[in-house]
Amino acid sequence: MSIPTDVASLKIMAHVYKQKETQSVFVKTVESLVDTVPYIDWVGIYVYENVDHKLVAASCFQDDLRWECNSELKFPVTDSSNSEIGMMIVRTRESIAFDVTDVSTLETIATAIGQDCLVN
Repeated sequence: MSIPTDVASLKIMAHVYKQKETQSVFVKTVESLVDTVPYIDWVGIYVYENVDHKLVAASCFQDDLRWECNSELKFPVTDSSNSEIGMMIVRTRESIAFDVTDVSTLETIATAIGQDCLVN
């Protein structure tokens, strides 16, 4: 199950390391994960603003699958000083979709989009 996640990761990392605009990287992350990984149905990236969580990129802003997803993973987005500045949430309708490699790869993506894209 992890090969599609790895392929998506390569697309995302290429975008991150080209030093693209942060919003562009967020959108590319969401699109790559949903389009490339067949068992990922929704991805959202939130950035913390004071006490609020602002959804800055999502595969579907109107439907976050909160009530119909069977599996959900959350990954902190951290800056270069390891302060949590946001959250990446991945949801699927499948009951057992993610394996250990998926978790590791998605965690790496969340770290990269925070540490390499955002101005710290």
